Amino acid sequence: MKNITRRSFIGVGASAAMVAALAGCSSGSGSASSASAESASAESASAESASAESASAEASAAASAGAGLRFVTGGEAGTYYALGTIMAQHVKDAGLDVTAVSSDGSKSNVLDLEDGVAQLAFCQSDVAAYAFNGSTFEDFEGMPIEIFSTVADLYEEQVQIVTCNPEIKSVSDLKGKNVSIGAAGSGVYFNAIDVLSVYDITEADITPTYQSFADSTEALKDGKIDAAFIVAGAPTSAITDLATTKEAYLVAIDAEHAEQLKAKSEFYNVATISAGTYKGNDEDITTVSVDSLVLAADSVSEDDVYTFVSDIFENIDALSEAHDKFKEFSLEKAASYSVVPYHPGAAKYFGEKGQTVATK
Repeated sequence: MKNITRRSFIGVGASAAMVAALAGCSSGSGSASSASAESASAESASAESASAESASAEASAAASAGAGLRFVTGGEAGTYYALGTIMAQHVKDAGLDVTAVSSDGSKSNVLDLEDGVAQLAFCQSDVAAYAFNGSTFEDFEGMPIEIFSTVADLYEEQVQIVTCNPEIKSVSDLKGKNVSIGAAGSGVYFNAIDVLSVYDITEADITPTYQSFADSTEALKDGKIDAAFIVAGAPTSAITDLATTKEAYLVAIDAEHAEQLKAKSEFYNVATISAGTYKGNDEDITTVSVDSLVLAADSVSEDDVYTFVSDIFENIDALSEAHDKFKEFSLEKAASYSVVPYHPGAAKYFGEKGQTVATK
C-alpha cells in the first residue's frame, strides 16, 4: 500500500462502505450478498489504487521529463495566488518553467505534494508542521508527510476577521452569529477555532459557514453571513474588494487574547494591521498571524530549487513593483523556519548569503 495516497485510501474506504451498505439493503441471500459486496469492494479498491498510482506516476514522470513545476497557491481572491502568479512568471523569464495554479489552500497543497500532482506549494507555517509531524488534522494524525522540504519563510499572514455589521466590535460579539470559518479542515478553520476558543466560544456557539475567501466576501455583501475569518497577508484582495462596495470593519483580537493564542501555539505571532490598509480601516487593528512558506517536494532537483529561490531573493525590488507584499521578504526571515528542514537547493542559496539552515 506504499504508493496509495491518503486521498485514494479514504476514497477506497468510502467505496467499500457504500458497497457494504448496498449489500445490506439487498433482498437476496445474506451470504451471497456479502460475498458479492466483498468482491465489488475489492474490485473498487483495486481500481482506485491503480488509478491513484497511475496519476501520481504520470505527474512524477512529467516533472522529471522537464515538463515544468506545478506551483499550487490558494484561492484566486487571496494573497497566495497573487504572489504565486508573479513569482512563477518571473522565474519562468529566468529559464525555470513554473506554472502557478489556484487551489484550496495549505492543507490541500501539502496533499498535492504528497500525491505528486504539484512540486511547489504555498503553506501556512502551522499546517506545514502538522503535516510533517503527523498531528492535528484528521488527514495527518499519526500519518506524517515527510516527502517535502522548506524553500523559504516569506511573510506574516494575519488572521483577519471582517464584518459589515458595525455592532460586532469584539470577537465575543460573534457568539450566536453566522460566521464563515474557512473550508472544513482548512488552515483557516483551525485558526478560527483557536481564536474563538480563547474567547470561550465553541463551534456550536455560532452558526458556522465553511467558505473560501471570495465566497465569504460575497456572502457578506449579500447579508447572508455576519462575519468571516480570512487568514492571508494584508491587504487581501477579497477584503479590499468588499470594502469598496460596502462599509466593512475589521474585528480586533485584543492584546490579552492575542498573547493567549501565542502561548497556546508557537506558530502564532502578535500582529498589527495598520490603519489605512483597507478603506474605512482608520485605526490599527491588533490580531495574530502565522507565517507563509513555500514548500517543495523532495523530488525537485537541487538546481531547480536553487534557481527558484535565488531568482526571487535577488529580484525583490523588481517584484515589489508588482506587489507590495514582496517588500516584507528578507533573507533572515526566509531562513528562519525551524520545523520542516530545508531543501538542499534552498540551503545552498542561503548558505551563500551567510544563512545556515537545517536539511534532512
